Amino acid sequence: MCGIVGYIGGKQASTVLLEGLRRLEYRGYDSAGATVLDPDGTLHTIRRAGKLDALEAAVGRAGLPGLCGIGHTRWATHGPPTEVNAHPHLSTDGTIALVHNGIIENAGVLRQKLEAEGVQFRSDTDTEVVVHLIDRLWPQGGALEDAVVAALDQVIGAYGIAVVSSRDPNKIVAARQGSPLLLGIGSNGELLVGSDAAAVVAHTRDVVYLDEGDYAVLTPDGYRTFHLRQGPVRRQVHEVTWDLAAIEKGGFEHFMLKEIFEQPQTLRDVTRGRLLEEEGAARLGGITVADHDLLSVERIIITACGTSWHSALIGEYMLEEITRIPTKVEYASEFRYKNPVVDERTLVIVVSQSGETADTLAALREAKRRGATVMGIVNVVGSSIARETDFGVYLHAGPEIGVASTKAFTSQVAALALFSLYLGRRRDLSILEGRRLVKAFQELPGQVTEILKLNDGIRRLAELYRDAPNFLYLGRGYQFPAALEGALKLKEVSYIHAEGYPAAEMKHGPIALIDEKMPVVFLAPHDGVYHKVVSNIEEVKARRGQVIAVVNDGVEELQGKVDHFIRVPETHPVLLPILTSIPLQLLAYHIAVLRGCDVDQPRNLAKSVTVE
Repeated sequence: MCGIVGYIGGKQASTVLLEGLRRLEYRGYDSAGATVLDPDGTLHTIRRAGKLDALEAAVGRAGLPGLCGIGHTRWATHGPPTEVNAHPHLSTDGTIALVHNGIIENAGVLRQKLEAEGVQFRSDTDTEVVVHLIDRLWPQGGALEDAVVAALDQVIGAYGIAVVSSRDPNKIVAARQGSPLLLGIGSNGELLVGSDAAAVVAHTRDVVYLDEGDYAVLTPDGYRTFHLRQGPVRRQVHEVTWDLAAIEKGGFEHFMLKEIFEQPQTLRDVTRGRLLEEEGAARLGGITVADHDLLSVERIIITACGTSWHSALIGEYMLEEITRIPTKVEYASEFRYKNPVVDERTLVIVVSQSGETADTLAALREAKRRGATVMGIVNVVGSSIARETDFGVYLHAGPEIGVASTKAFTSQVAALALFSLYLGRRRDLSILEGRRLVKAFQELPGQVTEILKLNDGIRRLAELYRDAPNFLYLGRGYQFPAALEGALKLKEVSYIHAEGYPAAEMKHGPIALIDEKMPVVFLAPHDGVYHKVVSNIEEVKARRGQVIAVVNDGVEELQGKVDHFIRVPETHPVLLPILTSIPLQLLAYHIAVLRGCDVDQPRNLAKSVTVE
């Protein structure tokens, strides 16, 4: 959520800032703004509520003069999404401008103190507190970074900030605590700041990820990195391995559709080099260092949020079936508040697409504090979770721009299946069963390609149900989490109320909702609980519900009991949730488009949730 971009170099700063903000739109936002230090040494700030188009129109084709500036897209937390609450925020005299991601937890106390000293606040935001602190604490004859460090010493909370000032021109100070921030190291003296690599990749592939408590000073002469407590530090330069094409639509109408259709490739990428066909096993280079620790694990906890929580639920089924280790899934937002049972014999797996999810990071740190071994499953290389876990697995899914996760979800499920195979073969899983699962992995991308050929038929199905006020998604076993994920996708992008349930739980309440207007999506592959699900389908039809069934066999048996079939290929039960989820992604997408919804940037949602 929210996006930061900063630039200092030889180009017109406003052009670079607007371009970078455009690349960050996917993170979710409701206002935008930019400040440029113009040639006469003063700050020029423009802010607008709404989408980036309004800011671009205000800046104009000619842009703003100046070679140094900062920009921001805001997702409202403190105060509504108005122009006055948009970033950058300014000091009273207009000489300091600041952009901020995160939440200042002691903003109320600091605001009262500053108001008592005569400061008049213009906005409802917590952010404005920080810029006034910097102003009040700027030491006589000191530099901008001195004032920033003094202010941050009084701040409690999460922040990623970038600051410029006409009192100390041609300089950007950036700092990070709990909210991701990186530097882009360009050629010819160009330097950038970004809340993720998408903001800077048009100008450079070389980035420096700031660690917790770091700040950086950028000038035309170069950059320096410091830690708030430790002083000067050196941080490694990483290379971004993807290019601009990965964050362009590539001919698709929306990023969400593009990313759904990328799944054959992303599933190849998550398994590439990781399958051992003869041994019926997996090779996971990022976790081999932990073999000894993994063999002593007596309990596994998986913690995540949102879509990642659903992939974790599927992982729970996998790990218990394949490794026979007791496994439990926890909401990351609740984990550290419930005094969890965690010790040195517990493996905690944290799952996050961005690797920056605030609640998941907090759960990670709590698990480590309690002595657990912590493993990460993330997509973004160099992210906070990737750096702070003991070991982990990268998804290699490439940038996911659509706010509603699709390809990252299926890659997470595949990564959890790979880890289950890896650990299972070190315990009791037979080589024959391991080979069977490896073969299923190898067939998976081609099977997804076949499912994507159903796109036109699913679009026609969406036309029938675009105006339904409610949906119910039902599944059992591995398909229950897939049902939850299908319902979440529909809620996220179409704003239709949808619920996912274990199919057998329908008669313990939700069956009261079923009538001829209620579409019910059943995930009904021909697995060990298939005949139980058939009974549930009959219960729905007895109440005149409209049944959409995702199946891989048994169509003849279901004729007359189901209104619409979506057929997926057969595969190993462990991987079936991947295949059954993809038609539900397409159904949600097409219903949302037909309803005129913004599928890539759904209302009120943010891609990377970096606040609690």
